[in-house]
Amino acid sequence: MKLLSLALALAIATPAFAQPNVRMESVPAPDQSAAIALYPDQPVVAAGQDEQWSHMQVTIGTNAMDNIMVRNVVRPTITPYLPDPAKATGAAVIVAPGGAFMSLSMTGEGSDVARWLADHGIAAFVLKYRLNATPRNDKAFLGAMGARFADAAKPGAVRTIEEPRATQDALKALAIVRSRAATWGIDPARIGMIGFSAGAMTTLNATLEGKGEQRPAFIGYIYGPMTQVAVPADAPPMFNAIAMDDGLFKGQGFALVEGWRKAGRPVELHAYERGDHGFGAGKPGTTTMGLMPQFFAWMEARGLLTKRP
Repeated sequence: MKLLSLALALAIATPAFAQPNVRMESVPAPDQSAAIALYPDQPVVAAGQDEQWSHMQVTIGTNAMDNIMVRNVVRPTITPYLPDPAKATGAAVIVAPGGAFMSLSMTGEGSDVARWLADHGIAAFVLKYRLNATPRNDKAFLGAMGARFADAAKPGAVRTIEEPRATQDALKALAIVRSRAATWGIDPARIGMIGFSAGAMTTLNATLEGKGEQRPAFIGYIYGPMTQVAVPADAPPMFNAIAMDDGLFKGQGFALVEGWRKAGRPVELHAYERGDHGFGAGKPGTTTMGLMPQFFAWMEARGLLTKRP
């Protein structure tokens, strides 16, 4: 396995941000036979221009992440993780991984989360959304990723980091799950989203840009930017979680949460003492390990897990 580092780019751009060490190795694409294309009529992508998969081991600050990731996604999909019918609640969650709109953390912020939800009676769908194009060479990609994370840590810069197609894909995924709700035993009124980092931004954008039933019925917003947005009068309930030592967003305060509260919309905030950025479903040794049980308890308290005819 080849050692590649993006520490230098980050050290130059933002000394306050922890400098990661990265091991990255290209791997074959996993079995995606269960994946559902969001746009089945999309033209076939030419060889050498389609998505790239890698095994990536990253240490950022106090976090050590071991993930299968994908980049240069141009054909978006959702992959279902369905619960045992005997314990299915009828609720569903679309899971949006993060990766700065340059890659997607498909295990730690995708399939791991989806399997947990399915094990607890919630139908889950991992969203592989379209991304910013990045260099196909691994070393060049890591340099570009380092510059992106450095930009994200600068005050006021994060809102310039975007991928409008990701929002389109999130809204399309919601529409597909609603259209097949009866097939999957899902209540179309209880289809929400949970997103991590850039996936949290995608979840929020789907909430802000979707109209009425287009938007998710509830959202989990996990270590996304906390800057203020204009909150719709009918914004869905929000579960918000972040670590107080988050290397990207710890200095932003909680304006996003305050906006939800001032709009009179339901919001719950979990601000963990430690966990840094990218703790996924939970970092051992910290209270972030409570993330998924707390999200489940929040859904339960809101009546989202009550079985209905």
